[in-house]
Amino acid sequence: MKLALVGDIGGTNARFAIWEDNQLHSIEVFPTVDYTGPQQAIEVYLQNLDLQRGDVSHACLAVAGPVDGDEFQFTNSHWTFSRSRFCTDLKIEHLLLINDFSAMALGMTRLQDDEYLTVCHGLGQPERPRAVIGPGTGLGVGTLISSGANHWTALPGEGGHVNLPIGTAREALLWTRLMAEHEHVSAETVLSGAGLLLLYRVSCELDGLEPVLKSPAAITQAAQDGDPMACAVLEQFCVFLGRVAGNNVLTLGALGGVYIAGGVVPRFVDFFMNSGFKRALKEKGVMSDYFDDLPVWLVTAEYPGLNGAGVALQQAFGA
Repeated sequence: MKLALVGDIGGTNARFAIWEDNQLHSIEVFPTVDYTGPQQAIEVYLQNLDLQRGDVSHACLAVAGPVDGDEFQFTNSHWTFSRSRFCTDLKIEHLLLINDFSAMALGMTRLQDDEYLTVCHGLGQPERPRAVIGPGTGLGVGTLISSGANHWTALPGEGGHVNLPIGTAREALLWTRLMAEHEHVSAETVLSGAGLLLLYRVSCELDGLEPVLKSPAAITQAAQDGDPMACAVLEQFCVFLGRVAGNNVLTLGALGGVYIAGGVVPRFVDFFMNSGFKRALKEKGVMSDYFDDLPVWLVTAEYPGLNGAGVALQQAFGA
C-alpha cells in the first residue's frame, strides 16, 4: 500500500498527518479560516512534504458534523466537502470519512500514561461503553465500545446539540436570557469556546455588570487570577459540563468511564479539578449511586483525534 493520510478537522483548525507503521508522522495544523476547504489545505500539506497527487492511496478524515452522503457541510466552519471530487482530484483510492468525535473516541485507545489526568477515581466496568465529551469550537460527544480482540467501535452522534440541562433557579434565569437570543439553547450553546464568552456576557447582564472580558482566554485567565465574576462563570461552565456528562453516562450506561477531551478544559486544569464538575456529574437523584465507581479522565494529549483517525484507518483497511 502507498502512503496513508489522516486528518482531524474541526471548526477552527485542521490537523493532518501521515499514518505509517501504526504511528503519526509529519503533523501539521492549518487554520480553517485561511483556506477555502479541506482539499486546498491538504494540497498545501502534501506539497510541503514534496508529495504528488496519487502518492497517498488511503485517507481517513475526521470531520465535525453528521456524516452522510457525498456532500458534507462542516457544522462550525464555512468549509464544504465532496467525497467523490476529493478522491478524483487528489487521486485517493480509498477514503474513510468519520465524525470527529468518533475519531476522538478511538483516540482514547492510544492514550499514554502522561496524556491524561484522573478526575474521579474508580474501577469502572471495562466491557461497558465509555463516554467522550469535549468542549472546543463546538461540543463534541462520542461513545467508545470495546468490540473484542483489541478492536473498538465508536458510535457517531451529535450529543452536543441536546438541550442544555437546567438544575437551579439561577440557571433557569440564564436559560431565559439565552433563549431570547437563540432558537435552540443546546449544551453546545454554552459548552464551547464561544459559549463560555456568551455565558459570561449573559451572566454579567443578569447581575447588572458590564462585561469587560472579550475572549474565552481572557475569562479563563481572569478566573485563575481570582476575578469573582470570571470565577463564577467558569464554575457554572464546569457545572453544566458535569450535568451533560452525567446525562450521557445514564443514557449510554457508560460505566466504562468518561473522558473529558477538547481544547477548552485543559486551559484551566487546576480550576476544573476543584470545581463543581464532580458534584454536578453525580447529582442524579435516585440514580446518584450509579456513579460511585465511575472513573473520569481529563485528556491532555495533543492529537487524540488524529490518532483516532489512524485507528479507524487501521481497522478498516489494515493501514
